[in-house]
Amino acid sequence: MKELIINKNEAGQRSDKFLKKYLCNATGGFIYKMIRKKNITLNDKKMTGNEILSLNDSIKIFFSDDTLNKFTADEKAVSKKSTADVNKIKKSIIYEDENIILYNKDAGLLSQKSKPEDISVNDILIEYMTATGQLSDTELKTFKPSICNRLDRNTSGLIIFGKTLKALQYFSELLKNREMHKYYLCIVKGKLTKSSEITGFLTKNNTKNLVKIDKSGEQNGDFIKTVYYPIFSNNNLTLLKVLLITGKTHQIRAHLASIGHPLIGDSKYGDNKINRYFNEKYRLNHQLLHSYQLKFEEMHGDMNYLTDKDFTAEIPLVFDRIIKSEGLENNITS
Repeated sequence: MKELIINKNEAGQRSDKFLKKYLCNATGGFIYKMIRKKNITLNDKKMTGNEILSLNDSIKIFFSDDTLNKFTADEKAVSKKSTADVNKIKKSIIYEDENIILYNKDAGLLSQKSKPEDISVNDILIEYMTATGQLSDTELKTFKPSICNRLDRNTSGLIIFGKTLKALQYFSELLKNREMHKYYLCIVKGKLTKSSEITGFLTKNNTKNLVKIDKSGEQNGDFIKTVYYPIFSNNNLTLLKVLLITGKTHQIRAHLASIGHPLIGDSKYGDNKINRYFNEKYRLNHQLLHSYQLKFEEMHGDMNYLTDKDFTAEIPLVFDRIIKSEGLENNITS
């Protein structure tokens, strides 16, 4: 017999959903059959599978050890012994508490893996949590911490990682309702001197992983809104601070390109000639776009301690070098 005591990251979900995670190699039909036969119980009573689990509930599974191992052994769900370089990872952590980690992602690193062999921020921070004793193999069977927002592979900067279920739910809702200010830094072609707001409608070609901006909305795209603030210009280039109001795929890159000011280094929406110059001079092989700052306003419930907090991520070395070498250096204020 195996007894499982429901923890804070498992509470609040249906009991059958929890069992499908824990008994990951069993079919749904098998699980419901075991429930009907009372081989799985909830708080020592017959269960139906549609109960909402509460903290400290007891689920008992009356299987032999061999049967239990057969249905729970899942190499993908359970972490192997961590080999994480904790000190190295900590250098990229901007902030950490019991609910979240704010991580400064390097350009070139995936937010989440697209293939099993990929390395991503998600994997790095799960390994970090296991290496520091914050997460056990058993807990990983029923709950996986995860990032709350994604950045393009070649965009650097701040990513929010939810360590708990309540943090994941809260920040996902916050991002969905646009109740958090996300600022980016970028360098664009041309001269911009006045702050402005640009709107449009974005459509995506999933096959080519490209988006198009339509100002009229006739193509039934998603509405987008971007606000930019020029920091400094040398007439040929402008360093911008951008406030992302909506958060769609390639929004900043395509939106600024649509008004004639593409990002430096952007191979999809940029200027090939100017990109070659920066590649030859600085070995730049990605767009100069950095998720620079997060501003939390009024936070509620368990997250109210973050009210009015703001966090910034250090600018990457190549970005900083280009700012200085191209005469764009100025104070980047909050």
